[in-house]
Amino acid sequence: MSKIVVLGAGISGHTAVSYLSKALKKNHEVIMISPNSNFQWLPSNIWVGVGLMTPEQVKFALSPVYKKLGVNYKQAMAVSIYPEGDDKSAKGFVKIKYVSEKENGKEEIVDYDYLINATGPKLDFEATEGLGPHKFTQSVCTYDHAAHAWDKFQEALAKMEKGERQTFVVGTGHALATCQGAAFEYILNIAFEIKKRKLMHLADLWWLSNEYELGDFGMGGAYIKRNGYVTPTKIFTESILKEYGIRWIKRAGVQKVEEGKIHYENLRGEYHTKQFDFAMLIPGFSGAGMKAYNKQNKDITSEVFVANGMMKVDADYTPKPFEEWRAKDWPSTYQSVKYDNVYAAGIAFAPPHGMSKPMQSPNGTKIFPTPPRTGMPSGVIGKIVAQNIIHAVKTGKMIHKHKASMAHMGAACIVSAGYGLFKGQAAVMTVNPIVPDWEKYPKWGRNIKDTVGVVGTAGHWMKLFMHYMFLYKAKAKPFWWLIPE
Repeated sequence: MSKIVVLGAGISGHTAVSYLSKALKKNHEVIMISPNSNFQWLPSNIWVGVGLMTPEQVKFALSPVYKKLGVNYKQAMAVSIYPEGDDKSAKGFVKIKYVSEKENGKEEIVDYDYLINATGPKLDFEATEGLGPHKFTQSVCTYDHAAHAWDKFQEALAKMEKGERQTFVVGTGHALATCQGAAFEYILNIAFEIKKRKLMHLADLWWLSNEYELGDFGMGGAYIKRNGYVTPTKIFTESILKEYGIRWIKRAGVQKVEEGKIHYENLRGEYHTKQFDFAMLIPGFSGAGMKAYNKQNKDITSEVFVANGMMKVDADYTPKPFEEWRAKDWPSTYQSVKYDNVYAAGIAFAPPHGMSKPMQSPNGTKIFPTPPRTGMPSGVIGKIVAQNIIHAVKTGKMIHKHKASMAHMGAACIVSAGYGLFKGQAAVMTVNPIVPDWEKYPKWGRNIKDTVGVVGTAGHWMKLFMHYMFLYKAKAKPFWWLIPE
């Protein structure tokens, strides 16, 4: 019998545990360890943040689903991993601490034959003074955050309805933040809702980003086919913002937030302050903060994880100038560099390098987006890691038949630009591959035939359909496995 432990019930971990349980129900044990009691469909949090969905519409309880799947679910947080076991056991194990109401604070050791680290990111609000929903800015990174953002947005709308002008600032809240896509969606929805209420004459809307050029999105930008022409995402993004009446500040690294004031440094090394009435800024991401120890109880965290807490996998982490990085340096199996039976999926794996060129101000401040790994890539990675473990369990052979390098993987992104069956819009963008490959595609970096961008009502219908389709899949409804990642 094999025991497979998955840490984290986000998109990647939940996908992995679903496929593992389907294939290994008999004579094997699949364990999910996650501090969360609910699964949340993250892409729809932006609609919660403008009051068009409730938290209940984007989440569901994990326990009943895992009971149906035959998964042993522990609502707990992984504190440390011992990949070599200890003197009492040759198996690897994880130390966990329960966070459920019933067993809060209880500690336990859970051994494993295979481990998948899918803990996702720590939302590092603390890295920027004054950032976050418990301080001066809003967030849509969780459904609770998004619901709080809606409360604050309603307050701003009420002031506008009384004739009071309001300044809205949305974007990135750290000089190295990623996930620009979620913030971009949110500001478009804010603009859409304000316009719907005929209050645009009282709104100052600002996009604040660490991108060198708009439309970078942590992917180094892209060239897309649009209306028969090849257009850089810079033009694509700027045109949408202009259409929605949104101005922008780019190349900005937020340093500190006070009530009504955002302090940032730009790439010229200049320090500026932007005043606001309502702000939603995405924080920086870091790893979950787990420690790792060897059999002698020696701390080997730096051998298993990089400095920010993401796990080292089958990538090339050799330091090189940005121009020397290649698509082939990216991982394809997400197996730990040190332990064959340990994997990292989704945001938990450490990228070998950025896709956006590293930029630095004269003051030494690094200001550029880090690579995105959310959404579709996370789901695909979770699936292939599960498939390779399933093959190893069934055959006894560690052969990675399934691979999913982001340098070979295409992805589709649907950016909501306003909610409504007949007036809603979305920008649909596809890129292939996600990581640009300038050796294979020297002109555009990607296959221009598969890299497109369109805006329209049909895109909104697609995003709304995907909301219900992927919740259906995540709930393990009949034939869920037929729905692609």
